[in-house]
Amino acid sequence: MTKTRTLGPYEVTPVGLGCMPLSMANDRNMWILDDPDYAIGVIHAALDAGVQLLDTADIYAPAWNKMGHNERIVGEAFRTWRGTPEQKLKIVIATKGGITRAKGDNWWGIPGRNATKHYLCRAVEASAAKMGLTKIPLWQHHRLDTSITFEEQFENVLTLKEHGYVGAIGLSNVNAEQLRRAIKIGGTPTQGGVVSVQNEFSPRYRLSADVIDICTEFGIAFLPWSPLGGGSNFEKLASGEFSAFDRLAKSKGVSVYALTVAWHLTQFPTSIPIPGASKPASILDSFTGLDIQLSDAEIAELNASCPPNGPIASELVEQPPFRS
Repeated sequence: MTKTRTLGPYEVTPVGLGCMPLSMANDRNMWILDDPDYAIGVIHAALDAGVQLLDTADIYAPAWNKMGHNERIVGEAFRTWRGTPEQKLKIVIATKGGITRAKGDNWWGIPGRNATKHYLCRAVEASAAKMGLTKIPLWQHHRLDTSITFEEQFENVLTLKEHGYVGAIGLSNVNAEQLRRAIKIGGTPTQGGVVSVQNEFSPRYRLSADVIDICTEFGIAFLPWSPLGGGSNFEKLASGEFSAFDRLAKSKGVSVYALTVAWHLTQFPTSIPIPGASKPASILDSFTGLDIQLSDAEIAELNASCPPNGPIASELVEQPPFRS
C-alpha cells in the first residue's frame, strides 16, 4: 500500500490523527483536560511515528467559553515537536469552522451555524492565532448554515483562500449534490477548488458512499471521521459484533481497529482515515493498518458483515436551500 496519499497540494501519510478526544474527554478520561502536557505528548507520539495530518476544529473544546481549546493544543504540540525543519514542512494541520456556541451551549446538542463572510473570516483569523500559524494549510467548512443558500456560503468559503488565509479548502458533512455544486463553483483539487471532504463513515455508518464515489472521480481526499464507529461502538467492534472484522483481525494477528483502518484504505483510493486518540498506543495501533493487506474476497466478507445503516444524524436532516 502506498505510503502517502494526495490531499490537494500536499502529500501525507494515509492515516491522520483526530485530535478531538484531547479536548472533549469522556467520563473515563476527563483528567486529560487538566494535563495539557499529556495531550501534547499524544500528538508528539503520532508525529514521531510518521503521522503527517493533524485534524482539529475551533469547536473542539470542553465548554462553550473555551472555543479553540484543541487548536491551542495542536499548535503547541507542533511548535514543540522535535522534528527536523524538513519534517515539519510535511505536516498538514487541518482545522474547521462555521459552528457557533452561545453561553450554555454544549457540543452534544445542536450548536449554532454561521457561514457569513464576516464570521468565517474572523473564525479563520482566530484559529490561525490560536495555533500560531500565519496561514492554515487546510480549512474545512464544518457544518452548513441552513439560513444561507449553499452556493452563497460556499462562495464565502472560497474567499478564505482567495484572501490568503488558508492554503486549501474542504467541506465537512455534505451530501453528493452539495459536493457536485461546490466543484462546479470552485473547481477540483487541480483547479484550486475543493481538496477534501470530511464526512462520517465507518462499518456502522456508510451513508456517504455516493460522496466517496465523487471524491474518487475528482481526486478529492475523503477524510472519514469516526472511522472506527465512535464511542461505545469501538468495544462492540472489538468484541465481535461485526463477526467478520473480529475473526479476520484475529487470523491476521492484528487489532480490529487496525483492520478497520485497512478496510478504509483498501477500498477507497482517496480515503485518509483520521481516527481519534487519547493515548499514544491507540494512534500507533491504528497506524499499523497501513501494512495490512486485504484481498477482494476479504473486503467482500467484511462488507457483508456490516450492520444496516442507522438513520442520518438529526442535525443533518435540515439542509440549506440551493440558489434558485
